[in-house]
Amino acid sequence: MRKLALSTVLALAVVACGDRPLSYGDPNSIIAVMAPELWEDVGDDVYGALEPTIRTVRNEKTFTVTFQDPTGAEWPNLRRFRQLLLVGTGEEPWMMEALAEVEEEMTGPGLWRARDVWSLGQQVTIVRLSSADAGDELRQYLAEINTTLDEQYRSYARNRMYQTGVDTALADTLMRTSRFELFVPNVYRWSRQDSIFVFRNDNPDPAELIRQIAVTWSSPIPPDMEGEGILEWRAELAQSYGEPQEVDLTNVDAGPFEFRGQPAYEIQAIWKNPPELNWPAAGPFITRAVICGQQNRMYLLDAWLYAPGKEKYEYMIQLETILDTFRCGPG
Repeated sequence: MRKLALSTVLALAVVACGDRPLSYGDPNSIIAVMAPELWEDVGDDVYGALEPTIRTVRNEKTFTVTFQDPTGAEWPNLRRFRQLLLVGTGEEPWMMEALAEVEEEMTGPGLWRARDVWSLGQQVTIVRLSSADAGDELRQYLAEINTTLDEQYRSYARNRMYQTGVDTALADTLMRTSRFELFVPNVYRWSRQDSIFVFRNDNPDPAELIRQIAVTWSSPIPPDMEGEGILEWRAELAQSYGEPQEVDLTNVDAGPFEFRGQPAYEIQAIWKNPPELNWPAAGPFITRAVICGQQNRMYLLDAWLYAPGKEKYEYMIQLETILDTFRCGPG
């Protein structure tokens, strides 16, 4: 059984108003609450479904699941966690408390959601089973639960990124002067060198965290630009980054897709410093080549992350979100 750090378990939330304290815990930490006998049956399946890995410098779990017996001594504190997964028949006292906060009309067993059950800012996913030992019934919901939790986490990451506001003035300037649009948070700095645009956030310290997006284009549209050709183009672009970057394709994910009705190609892999440099550095990158037919341009968008010792999923969602705001203007 996995255990939380004692300091986390015993941490008390600050009372915000009334008798409900603020929720605490990381937004990608999930407390799975059910009877121990049921957990013995489904625990491995829950881990497998709710702790998928993503591609960063190494495989990284998107969520961390911790089991909690609702009759255990730690439950009064852990029930204040930000993310809870409750599983039961609805007859248990803790299930009844949560189900009372569900706004939808419940007609029987199923998947339900509630907010702020035991703390403010809390999101509770509830699986109501037809019987206490219905492990197979729970398994049918695991994929949907993962999708729900991932959507909630992506919303959290996007909202947190844009807390400083959106630089709409910059987006207008880009469209007016260079015929493309990108919406970055106000905290990002930007620079231009000929047809290369760089948008960078290295707060609080570039030695700890860098999020960067670069945009450039080629006109006329290159023929058959895929795979190796895009990586060669990225290598040319990376020469403007200050520090050289090599590409590690060990765990690459690449392929064509449609972006805003235009043909596009995406590559996700790892960048790293050349071995001859005195200090090692690496991180994930997302490179997109997007055709803008009305301009007779192919755009190259390159987003990369440097976050040593940090979980990277939130930052990758942020970079992906910014890339998704790209739009090319009229011809």
